[in-house]
Amino acid sequence: MKATNDKLNLLRQKLEADGVVKVMIMGLGSVGGYLLDYLVGLQDEKMEIVVVGRNLDKLIQDVNIVRTAAVIRGALRSKITVDGACDLDHIDSITKTIARYQPDIIVNSSRVYAGLKYGSISWHTLRAYGIWTPLSIRYARNIMEGCELAGSHAIVINTSYSDAVIPWLKSAGKLYPDFGSGNLNHLIPRIKFYVGEQCEITNLNDIDVTLAVSHFHDVVISKEGQAEGQKILLDVKYQGHNVEIEQSEIFKHCAIAMPVDQKRNMMNASSNFDIIYTILEAIRLKKKMKVHSPGVQGEIGGYPYIIDGENVDSYFDESIFSMSRMRQANRESIALDGIENVINGNLVYTDVLVEKVKNAFGVILPKVVHFNEIDEVGHFLIEQIIMRNK
Repeated sequence: MKATNDKLNLLRQKLEADGVVKVMIMGLGSVGGYLLDYLVGLQDEKMEIVVVGRNLDKLIQDVNIVRTAAVIRGALRSKITVDGACDLDHIDSITKTIARYQPDIIVNSSRVYAGLKYGSISWHTLRAYGIWTPLSIRYARNIMEGCELAGSHAIVINTSYSDAVIPWLKSAGKLYPDFGSGNLNHLIPRIKFYVGEQCEITNLNDIDVTLAVSHFHDVVISKEGQAEGQKILLDVKYQGHNVEIEQSEIFKHCAIAMPVDQKRNMMNASSNFDIIYTILEAIRLKKKMKVHSPGVQGEIGGYPYIIDGENVDSYFDESIFSMSRMRQANRESIALDGIENVINGNLVYTDVLVEKVKNAFGVILPKVVHFNEIDEVGHFLIEQIIMRNK
């Protein structure tokens, strides 16, 4: 499987040849459903969208409501294909699906335990989300194996806890998604809301935010308006000039009212959309564009990342913060989420998390989870924690 920049170059060649891009959404839960709606909203007749999963009836229903609503708006220009023969628990099924459609971009929007926000169990008891990493990685691992067996060169975007999932795959010597979505992207709009209000900026797109932080700080700042005593790598500019507002003031106003149900997945879907749209725009317009991505290039935490469509290149944005500073800040951040390290194919939980799990749920969480223990520990998390506490 090729590196990200090689995949971008292949995509450029295809766009220059026939202009058509094929996007595959794997799993049409609420994230996938919102993403489908947003992609259809582009009204791009050069985009084909393939929706795959294992429940054909549900897929058809969910696609039909999006298609119908789009026609009412006069917005249905993209071809949509539905395939209910893709079971993410079986790698051979994934392989056949990818080989059949040969997508240019794949979005993994699936969840092993659907219909439940894991954080609804872990935040108030553990103040940490890292415990769920073995569940988050399971389908990402299967999809990447399917990509390899199918000989796919698709750009892959992962939606579930990419801060640790993508690095875990990379550290195990496995193929890994090119980008992660969500997480720190959910915090950036909140920052823009407050800065725009304070500086009387009406077009929030004129505010340039550069942020390097892990999932934990997205959650704690969004929920509580504070950064748990850590100095965050945050830079805010307006029309090229620094915005001089104290971090603590900005973060205090990031704790805005939000729904706690599946409507929250609009944010993750929008982050997926942003990555896809940025890639296509950068290549089509031959320009440089920035995204923020957790786990990008197998790095722990979240980073600013440049897509250079002119030179068909991509790289970490070190114009504000050095790579070493961003790595260190992310490690300190994700430790508060219960992740001590990801190394040599092993996920290492913090001692603090292990103790919290024992006290909160009365079970012993292994300090180290080896790559070949992903399924075993995932079942343990479902049976011993989720089923008893949902």
